[in-house]
Amino acid sequence: MFRAGDGWNAADTRPQSPGPSVPGVTVRLLTELSAPAIADALGPDSVLVLPTGAIEQHGPHLPVATDLITAQSMAELAVAEFGEELDLWLLPPLAYTKSNEHHWSCGTFWLSAQTMLSVLHDLGASMVKTPARRLAFLNGHGGNSALLQVAARDLRIAHGLRTFTLHPSLPADHGGKSPESELGLGIHGGHEETSLMLHLRPELVDMEKAQRWVPEQLTEYRHVRFGGSVSFGWTSDDFGPDGVIGDASTATAEHGKEKVEAMLAYLGEAFAEVAAFDPGPRA
Repeated sequence: MFRAGDGWNAADTRPQSPGPSVPGVTVRLLTELSAPAIADALGPDSVLVLPTGAIEQHGPHLPVATDLITAQSMAELAVAEFGEELDLWLLPPLAYTKSNEHHWSCGTFWLSAQTMLSVLHDLGASMVKTPARRLAFLNGHGGNSALLQVAARDLRIAHGLRTFTLHPSLPADHGGKSPESELGLGIHGGHEETSLMLHLRPELVDMEKAQRWVPEQLTEYRHVRFGGSVSFGWTSDDFGPDGVIGDASTATAEHGKEKVEAMLAYLGEAFAEVAAFDPGPRA
């Protein structure tokens, strides 16, 4: 329910500009420019940054927009910090993505792989009408990673774009790390994500419902496991009734703040390379 002061007036039916989600952050939003201004402001080395999140269950303690909030917040912080220097421009986030590993749960809204690839292809084709030739997907949901890499290759072939897929932080099933308390197996709604949300949007976290659901049985396998050499198909309810894969009970806002700072430092380095990347042989 909307309330007075929430940015909406019952007598005003005009759409409200969402603006940045991180308070106090001034971001180079491409959508705030006119079409002629975009043509004048952008060049071939301008980087368009598209955050890709998800709307999916994150256990009883986190909102379904957790991945979207993370992707959008980190994109805003990175573009605000490094946008002028590296010519980064922020696009509106893609909220609905491939989340069918959580299809069983109320609150999960997902696209099929075919639909998501079609959406990404159409967005890339639209980008060709601007002077920019660099597109970076900043991804906050591990279930998108493989499709984003496919889309990046297809857009490179179809339109000659320089395309990139970045993650603010890699989950354990993509080669990243999770705490020892999670046995390196925390990938969804656990210590890391809950800590991030305690820092970014603490009012949306209910720590009284935070639980530990670490898939300890996977330690019996050397190769078939999260981050192992053999991947496997799974849905999040394979590991517990609430779809959590990790230990949310140990999360803290302090750790979330440290993680955001580390991710932002990494993104500064990564986007610097994205802005200058040329894979061709040197003369």
